[in-house]
Amino acid sequence: MEQNTATIEAGVLELVRSEREKALSPREWKFRLRGYGYAVKTVGGAQVLTRLTTGAALGKLPPEFT
Repeated sequence: MEQNTATIEAGVLELVRSEREKALSPREWKFRLRGYGYAVKTVGGAQVLTRLTTGAALGKLPPEFT
């Protein structure tokens, strides 16, 4: 997978942040994101948000999500 350093859209990042606040664990958070069609993958030690259907990287998640 090609590493994308692009900035994630503000609306998508807010959704990811909101779902992280609701989840009790990182595992639950990743499961919740799958319902919206997103996945979190670890690439080179960084968490990257991807589209579930295509695997396309949307960008690196900020350090607050680790």
